[in-house]
Amino acid sequence: MSEQDSRVMHHPALVAHRNSRAGDVQLRIADVITEFAGSMPFVYLHAVAFAVWMLWVESSAWPTLTLVVSLEAIFLSTFVMIDQNRQAAFQQIKADHDFVEQELELMTNTELTRAIHLMTTELRRAATGPHRGAGQAPRPARGSESSMKARATSARRRLWERA
Repeated sequence: MSEQDSRVMHHPALVAHRNSRAGDVQLRIADVITEFAGSMPFVYLHAVAFAVWMLWVESSAWPTLTLVVSLEAIFLSTFVMIDQNRQAAFQQIKADHDFVEQELELMTNTELTRAIHLMTTELRRAATGPHRGAGQAPRPARGSESSMKARATSARRRLWERA
């Protein structure tokens, strides 16, 4: 990771994915090769190498050059597939993380809406006074703010355990 990247806040799923890949030497090697193979220095290097090969190394360069290029294509296509698998794994991790975050936000918003409704009902009841019908007792409150926070925390914990 470059110095500039360290100042940028990255998605938590990306950080976890990078950390998991950093622990495997084979994946790090594949990442380096894939990064180089997808760069312009790779193109320049091959243009120069093929020109040198055709002009100075062999008089009949095509059969050997064809063999070399075919073998290189086989390996590079493998590295492309490795990179695609890496991208797919990262996208799945990010989608799972985003889903959990959205569910937590939805549960929190639902609890907040309930709390607002409860407070609004209590405020109306307090503002209008005891004008309820004869024999009707005031409805008990569904829960205090602390119990609602506890329910939201419990719901978050259950959701994280499922993820």
